[in-house]
Amino acid sequence: MILKLLFWIFFFILIYAYIGYPAILFVITRLKKLFNSKKTHTISDYEPDVCLFVTAYNEKDFIRQKVENSFQLDYPKKKVQYVWVTDGSDDGTPDILREFENLEVYHQPERRGKMHAMNRGMQFVKAPIVIFSDTNTRLNPKAIREIIACFSDPNTGCVAGEKRIVEKEADVAAAAGEGLYWKFESWVKRMDSELNSAVGAVGELFAIRRELFEEVETDTILDDFIISLRIAQKGYKIAYSPNAYAEETASLNVKEELKRKIRIAAGGIQTLFRLNTLLNPFRFGVLSWQYFSHKVLRWSLAPISLFLLFFINAAILAETGFGRISDFYSIFFYFQLLCYLLAFVGWYLENKKLRFKFLFIPYYFVSVNYAAIRGMYRYFRGKQSASWEKSKRAI
Repeated sequence: MILKLLFWIFFFILIYAYIGYPAILFVITRLKKLFNSKKTHTISDYEPDVCLFVTAYNEKDFIRQKVENSFQLDYPKKKVQYVWVTDGSDDGTPDILREFENLEVYHQPERRGKMHAMNRGMQFVKAPIVIFSDTNTRLNPKAIREIIACFSDPNTGCVAGEKRIVEKEADVAAAAGEGLYWKFESWVKRMDSELNSAVGAVGELFAIRRELFEEVETDTILDDFIISLRIAQKGYKIAYSPNAYAEETASLNVKEELKRKIRIAAGGIQTLFRLNTLLNPFRFGVLSWQYFSHKVLRWSLAPISLFLLFFINAAILAETGFGRISDFYSIFFYFQLLCYLLAFVGWYLENKKLRFKFLFIPYYFVSVNYAAIRGMYRYFRGKQSASWEKSKRAI
């Protein structure tokens, strides 16, 4: 009886986190559109000054293409302040940046982490809108205009851009899985924003009102998430702008992708403690439900449920007999077994440099949930540094 109860608890958590919540969002947002004729934002003549803010640590291989991309964005150049903070870089990154006119380069030799660099750099920002972006990403030409259009709504305090993975024919498991993941995540984020507010932003591209920025603890792992959701805690909306996007290549392989996912998972647990008041629905209403469903479950209970469900399912069948294949427990057990087998085949194919992207998707899904558990373990052991451990990316 206890095993079956645990089975259904973990089953509900897993299904709700990955299928149920998006399905509920889809239904609610479609109904909302039927009964709400309010127009969404459009690009207008609203053109405030903006600051394009980039932190870079030893990024000499990407600097020139990032600067060129920044200068090509469709926005009046006289209204753009370009701020670069290169603290700790010793590969010539700040020297390369100083070759370009109109860039403000702030550098100190000591490396104290990205959040310290962001806190320090914000004192030099003069524009009312700050747009954060990573060095290894390329923004689409209309990115700034799309973001600014969202800020024409005074209730918007933050705008989350879309992250897109550039997939190439030669890419393997990481690209197939990561690309699909971000397409799914973008779809959910769009619905979150249509309902109430997006739940956080990604560092590749997001923007805030300068006046809403508050210094963040320097040991923060997920700076983009903390900054954006603390603005949401103040009662402002995080708008989602799919037409403002940042493109980057996928991780070189799943092993490299795990570096990122483990760090992000550790940061997710840190975030749960630092944003614990956000789980109070009496204070934050719908946003609390969104935060719990979209992030908290995926960072904590869903990965645990995925793996425990298999063993609990096996224990139930051990009591009743594996020979019966007509009941739900048997069917679901063999379904899980098939998924893990496909994940193993995906792992094998990647290591053999063979490309069969369909099989890379279950491999990626299992891997990122495994990474989430590794991240939790690392965080509670105090082993996760706030400094990035770079993952190699496809060229």
